[in-house]
Amino acid sequence: MADPCRIGVLVPLQGPGGIFGPSCVAASEYAKEELNAHSGIGGRRVELAYIDAGQSAEAVVAEIAALVAGNRIDALTGWHISSLRKRLVPVVRDRIPYLYTSLSEGDSRTTGVYLLGEDPEQQVFPALAWMRGHLGLRKWHVVGANYIWPLRSLQKIAMAANDLGLQIVGKTFVEMGEGGSPLLPRAVSSSGCDAALILLVGQDAVEFNRNFAALGLHHTIARFSPLMEENMLLASGAEATENLYSSASYFRTLTSQPAMDFLSRYMATQGETAPALNNMAQSCYQGIMTLAELTSHSRGFGIASFERAVETIELNGPRGRVRFRDNQALQTVHLARADGLDFDVLATLGPDLS
Repeated sequence: MADPCRIGVLVPLQGPGGIFGPSCVAASEYAKEELNAHSGIGGRRVELAYIDAGQSAEAVVAEIAALVAGNRIDALTGWHISSLRKRLVPVVRDRIPYLYTSLSEGDSRTTGVYLLGEDPEQQVFPALAWMRGHLGLRKWHVVGANYIWPLRSLQKIAMAANDLGLQIVGKTFVEMGEGGSPLLPRAVSSSGCDAALILLVGQDAVEFNRNFAALGLHHTIARFSPLMEENMLLASGAEATENLYSSASYFRTLTSQPAMDFLSRYMATQGETAPALNNMAQSCYQGIMTLAELTSHSRGFGIASFERAVETIELNGPRGRVRFRDNQALQTVHLARADGLDFDVLATLGPDLS
């Protein structure tokens, strides 16, 4: 019998991102079960090794370095923040494939590292343009965490502001874990903005939403976040999600046939009490399935073979069609408005990959 295929799955189980960790684990388990119900990956049964991305970066790097050095994982995937990805690339480079599933700031091409999530050009730019055109929102105050994804995203947005017809009238950044500071909504209110662009993670964004609503700002100032999901809506509370928008390649309420089939299968296998499906969780499923597709085309886990195969594959599933260019996934993005504790998808922003 062939040795099992062991995949390292790095997801937050504590800290600000811990709020959607259980959803990421449940969706990863579903991917494993779906693959093992057939032939696994390359005829090898799939096993998952979970690593807590909510630990200190030093602890995560040490744990993954030990797994790689001991040949105990064949690949690494999962949702985690970009600053951690930066620390891990030198550890796994040229040793195992690394399928990073989170949205990101975009990055230069790195051999063996595949960015499966949305970048600002796909996810944020068209959403801001839609909100300007349909809602008249032009003046933005940016609230973010002080690490590479929010900082680099803001740089890109600022450079594109004239083309998008927007103005950045203020920016406020805090360290991870400080999203509950009452100074944040007050800074937004005093800037004279039409809307707030929220680049906070998980529980930090939840606490910001609560404080924002406590001041009554949710009635008059719109909010948009590319990192907002169903667990965060629930934790924020229905009132605090008024006038809140998000964009992503996957929402639980997508009505395409592949998305509805995915939700149905997930609920059937994981049970009615399974953690809420969301973009982060679905990205973890996507990461494992993309690994299986690349392995099928490469007949193994060789990075050189993956590099030759990645731009030839096309995935069709809950996110619609997904292709790759320069190791970055290209995928359709949707804009949604929070409707109580779920999302109402308003528009498909593109690109058209049909």
